[in-house]
Amino acid sequence: MSKKITAMIVGAGHRSLLYGQYALRHPEEFQIVGVADPDPLRRSKAAKMFDIPEERCFESAMELAKEPKLADAVINGTMDNQHVETAVPLLQKGYDMLLEKPFATNEEEMWRLYKAAKETGRRVMICHVLRYAPFYRAVKEAVTAGEIGDIINIYATEHVSYHHLSAAYVRGKWNNCKKCGATMLLAKCCHDLDILIWLKSGIAPRYVASFGSDFRFTSDKRPKGAGSRCLTDCPVERECDYSARKLCIDHPDRWGFYVWDSLAHLGEPSIEEKIKSLSTDNPYGLCAWNCGHENVDHQSVMLSFADGATATLHMVGGAAKAERNLHIVGTKGEIKGIFDDSFYDLRKIDHQAERGWSEKRIDLGIGGDKSGLTGSHGGGDLRLVEDFVHVLQGEQPSISYTGIEDSIHGHLAVFLADRARETLQVQEFPAVTF
Repeated sequence: MSKKITAMIVGAGHRSLLYGQYALRHPEEFQIVGVADPDPLRRSKAAKMFDIPEERCFESAMELAKEPKLADAVINGTMDNQHVETAVPLLQKGYDMLLEKPFATNEEEMWRLYKAAKETGRRVMICHVLRYAPFYRAVKEAVTAGEIGDIINIYATEHVSYHHLSAAYVRGKWNNCKKCGATMLLAKCCHDLDILIWLKSGIAPRYVASFGSDFRFTSDKRPKGAGSRCLTDCPVERECDYSARKLCIDHPDRWGFYVWDSLAHLGEPSIEEKIKSLSTDNPYGLCAWNCGHENVDHQSVMLSFADGATATLHMVGGAAKAERNLHIVGTKGEIKGIFDDSFYDLRKIDHQAERGWSEKRIDLGIGGDKSGLTGSHGGGDLRLVEDFVHVLQGEQPSISYTGIEDSIHGHLAVFLADRARETLQVQEFPAVTF
């Protein structure tokens, strides 16, 4: 029987606790044995969820790093700008690591973490969960098998719903790069750029161009007469799509782990307590046009690869429906699909067909199969943890594996795209060798 892998949670937020669910479903393979988080409520929640003794609860990654090694691995779910500073000392202590994306917020940090992983010989796996979703894995397998020949172009879109945009990138913790350390492209779309580069794996990107702006939430587009808080002094709140009442009170469970985080000490807050929170100090009650938001709300990125192929990603925030679309054209055919609906059409050049092409629909089912690994990100979250555990048990990594080396080009694509957007100049990828 394979060795059971043990892990410490560092940063006991939504993502880490979700990844930890794999231990509850597969206790024979994986066990959470400790937690480090500065928030006593988060520490207590994790301790209760995973039956962690008090002596294995720590206030910080640095405090944990001072102790003898207590587990095989760490699930690092700290905030973006804390990833490297928390990861390096724990790698040096000897922990392998499952690290939330983006693993760094700039190139200097990225290379610092890569160097630490190489010097310590520890495995660092980045949480690019989309690679593990049945949709993207099936597409990758079809491309790898040569179903559409050599890729000429990849066209991808990510439509971010208006309510997700508000919860995370306008009023939420990723609304301002100066505050969180991450641009919207980095926080939201390092997933997507990673997918584009993964599909072209083995062929490095050469150039990147990008355009984008804060289109919707500039001061000149603020609704006339809008107040400072939706529920206290705004006469136009009832007509506004970004009304805190519509987004947070009428739908209190939608992105609730963001919106009601400040009320966690109340357990299950009442509607009255939620209204009071939005009316006083909760940032989700602020006017969306006056909440410190400075990041873009849409951005387009174009990549050119060493073999001449191209790829584009269009991230558009504020869509009615959240949706990721993918269209790959190759020398022998094409793949066109919708991630959220978990299907794609495989089209091939066919001289015998009346239309000159044949088509077959591949329906993968929403969230996956009978493995019990369904969940968010199209079923990718717990499949990622499964791969991490199995690799630490000595098995071969899956086709979706995201070791730190596999994630370098995707992060570079984001950093260079943001630089291209700011300077209005095409950026060249540096030569990268591992």
